[in-house]
Amino acid sequence: MLQQLDHVDNVRRTVAPGIAQKHKAEFGQFMTPSSVARFMASLFPPSTLPTCRLLDAGAGVGALSCAFLDRWVAGGFAFDAVEATAYEIDDTLRAHLVQHLAGYSRVTANIIAGDYIELAAAEGLQDRGYTHAILNPPYKKINSQSAHRLALRSVGIETVNLYSAFVALAVAMAAPGGQVVAIIPRSFCNGPYYRPFRDFILERAAIRHMHLFDSRNKAFKDDEVLQENIIIRLERGGQQGPVTVTTSTDDSFSDIATNEHPFERIVFPDDSERFIHVPTTTEKSTIELSPAVRYTLADLGIKVSTGPVVDFRLKEHLRDMPEAGTVPLIYPGHLSMTGTVWPVPGLKKPNAILRNDATEKWLYPNGFYCVVRRFSSKEEKRRVVASVVDPAAFGDHSVLGFENHMNLFHENKRGLPELLARGLGVFLNTTAVDESFRRFNGHTQVNATDLKLMKYPSRDALIQLGEWAKRHSEITQEMIDEQLGKLSA
Repeated sequence: MLQQLDHVDNVRRTVAPGIAQKHKAEFGQFMTPSSVARFMASLFPPSTLPTCRLLDAGAGVGALSCAFLDRWVAGGFAFDAVEATAYEIDDTLRAHLVQHLAGYSRVTANIIAGDYIELAAAEGLQDRGYTHAILNPPYKKINSQSAHRLALRSVGIETVNLYSAFVALAVAMAAPGGQVVAIIPRSFCNGPYYRPFRDFILERAAIRHMHLFDSRNKAFKDDEVLQENIIIRLERGGQQGPVTVTTSTDDSFSDIATNEHPFERIVFPDDSERFIHVPTTTEKSTIELSPAVRYTLADLGIKVSTGPVVDFRLKEHLRDMPEAGTVPLIYPGHLSMTGTVWPVPGLKKPNAILRNDATEKWLYPNGFYCVVRRFSSKEEKRRVVASVVDPAAFGDHSVLGFENHMNLFHENKRGLPELLARGLGVFLNTTAVDESFRRFNGHTQVNATDLKLMKYPSRDALIQLGEWAKRHSEITQEMIDEQLGKLSA
């Protein structure tokens, strides 16, 4: 039997290419392929409610609502009737949406023309009785003084993107026990900007299921979206328990793998940032199993911070090459696993920063530091790439600027003893650390908080690794990994 969703998907394929890129950018909307819509509808638990009240905000041509209703028609839910509320701002898409929802009996469809954020915020944050919500919200940054930002602020939602605003509103409008399934970018899982959103969600809902695509461009391949997406199911007011995590290579879901994890593996209990990790296996990593790796950075007397120089904020103080009155400014491009090269002509980044009253507080004394890049691409072999900053590279400069795209290990804003810095670099460059990081973080950013929450060898063991590294002019990955195996507790 040809389900309504198949018809909707044909419409999506016809309509989507006709939507100008400018128009897509304006609304930030990408339409859901039928395979993703079907999978999302399959994540809702069985329900015996007499009436389902379904919310689809930013409904497009109705793929998600139709996937949900097709499951119901096929006997997947025991509702007697469905009241569907669908918001859609785009007139062209809404005409198709009206037609598609009219194709079901026992469905009362309330289709609302307009901006979901403005309309929902105007009603105030309260339970609207939605038992189910299914969302593919728009993806677009919200400017700090925009009407959206002000409308959200009026109901106590602080967030930086339309997608997180849609999810926050849907959770707020759900009835107790209401189920919310959304496909959204992975970016909300970590980073400071989404912290208020994470707090909002975790206070009001339990995470029940997360699905991760191994390939970052497969969920919306027709729209060429290069964004790592996650499908999440939340339960309004639910008691948080274990979380099911599934992964598949792409939107065919043909190689789906399922694991269950205790919640403290998803949000670490001592993490004030409340980063959301998506572990992809239940096996313990080499690092977790090593008796020698059991110390915190606090135990070692080491701190880790994000590089303090945010270049666009200090633009007028930056210089392409060193000149009188400047000091070295270090970017990831100056560093490799083998050492520090500075200055680098033609780097496309400034090599120096003026030392003055405006910059002084962001500068560190010249010395040995261990640094880890904050950003890598999904395709890169390694997430964790550590380098040692060698003071000899900077001549007689007494202070250094560290740019914001790196994390910096230091002792109270001063350099580390040389052997400790070198040993830390060796440990962080082991395959075991990289695998452990990928397994529990999944995101392509390496944040200072992630490094803070890791366990390390003892200070003495790190110094021994540093002595070993200093004796060898060339070090291979194999040699590094072998050294980790030799560490004793």
